[in-house]
Amino acid sequence: MADKKKTTIILFSGDYDKAMAAYIIANGAAAYDHEVTIFHTFWGLNALRKDEPISLKKGFLEKIFAKMMPRGSDKMGLSNMNFAGMGPKMIKHVMKKHNAMSLPNLIELAQEQEITLIACTMTMDLLGLQQEELLDGIEYAGVAAYLAEAEDGNVNLFI
Repeated sequence: MADKKKTTIILFSGDYDKAMAAYIIANGAAAYDHEVTIFHTFWGLNALRKDEPISLKKGFLEKIFAKMMPRGSDKMGLSNMNFAGMGPKMIKHVMKKHNAMSLPNLIELAQEQEITLIACTMTMDLLGLQQEELLDGIEYAGVAAYLAEAEDGNVNLFI
């Protein structure tokens, strides 16, 4: 029996549309029986943030980052045509009209399909993010863990 194909994705972008693309590809690969890993780093970590504010002790810069970054995948902006927040509202309306899954639903589906969601610990330290602020059921690792996964990858993407 052949080894299972492996797909890895680095999600670097904090844009709603790019995160959607990453999760659509990931869920599609999992449906085709690929072992899938999404490594969230820098602004891509915002896809894993919980919607509700979490009260934690933070330094001044960490508090600033926490306020500036979107809290949760549904609050991310678009890469183009953001229009001061109107773009995401328009795209979500069109998606609903066409019965397309939202980003929060795609993330939930990824977890149901046992896609490995990894938060980059180095970036978490840089941005002052703590595990309590991120979704349950995800893994925490550094770049070495991603490289170990990607080394055997049949498909490796950077989004």
